[in-house]
Amino acid sequence: MNEQLRARFPITERAIYLNHAAVSPPPTRTIEAVQSQLRDVAENGSLNYRSWLAVKEQARKLAAEMIGARTEQIAFMRNTSDGLSTVANGLTWSPGDNLVTFRKEFPSNIYPWLRLREAFGVEVRMCEERDGRIDLDELVGLIDPKTRVVAISQVQYASGFRADLERIGRAARAHDALLVVDVIQAMGVMPTNVEAELIDVAAAAGHKWLLTPEGVGLLYLSDRARERLEPTLVGWRSVPDPEDYGDFKQGWNRGALAWETGTGPSALIHGLEASLRLLLETGVGRIANHLEQITDYLCERLQGRDYQIVSSRHASEKSQILCIRHQAGVSSMALYAHLKTRNIITAPRGDRLRVAPHLYNTFEDIDELVKALP
Repeated sequence: MNEQLRARFPITERAIYLNHAAVSPPPTRTIEAVQSQLRDVAENGSLNYRSWLAVKEQARKLAAEMIGARTEQIAFMRNTSDGLSTVANGLTWSPGDNLVTFRKEFPSNIYPWLRLREAFGVEVRMCEERDGRIDLDELVGLIDPKTRVVAISQVQYASGFRADLERIGRAARAHDALLVVDVIQAMGVMPTNVEAELIDVAAAAGHKWLLTPEGVGLLYLSDRARERLEPTLVGWRSVPDPEDYGDFKQGWNRGALAWETGTGPSALIHGLEASLRLLLETGVGRIANHLEQITDYLCERLQGRDYQIVSSRHASEKSQILCIRHQAGVSSMALYAHLKTRNIITAPRGDRLRVAPHLYNTFEDIDELVKALP
């Protein structure tokens, strides 16, 4: 990645930031887009409301392009949790149904399903982590004719493990279950095609790899999922013609659009549109290759040091997230705090230190990280 691209991220002037799996610092173009919409409101009120909607539709188009979806299959949410919860609540459940997931999923992809256990008697089946990996044989083996949903992250937040979604999707469809995927740790930095990978539902938010401030997320619904789901939180924008204020017989909007309840965070969506354009202009495949090279380089630099690579580095399982563990007993929190004093920002996750670079990070950043590690 070139210096011109790196210059768009002011944080590079004061820190080596390697925590994009938590919150990403937005580029200048994204902050400018947010500010421009707020300035427009301050100076003109609602005068340019139509132009805000146009930017929203452009953002929807770019998000759909990024994951191989149609525009009407994308709805804007506040965050990933909202997307997953609306799916859990929108299906019709019966006692004896079950759901299959992974025990170390991020809580956003656990709590909506646990509620079903309490509310409807749904069995929540969880496979275990094995040496930083998900044993897909074990996961697939939990699916049976009573399975309604298989819920998994495309990339695991605490290990960086990348799931073979197509394989899981085939197993889910063999039992007529939906594949529901938390894509927040992949969208924008890993090529994704919802059709080819048999994804029925995808949920994400903008504040990680999509380089957008917190408060705006995305929900993708396949046609197959839409046939089974009912919108449970609706509003004036959930219908085909929301500006026909007197027609209450319209029915719900097409695709995922029925899941948009009312006015959204226009300024944040302006920022999301700017970030999506930057990522697509750069090329998601190119970004993925760059991050694979950087994380492979970190693994090489740690050889002979007192560090264990926890993340799987098999070609089909590795991602842009790399988790390491000190083998001589230095805790992940102590490592994080030590690096922070040197303006190198990572994240402690359990007994692991998580390193998550993005498109503007360099091999020199990795050199500085390795040099600073105790």
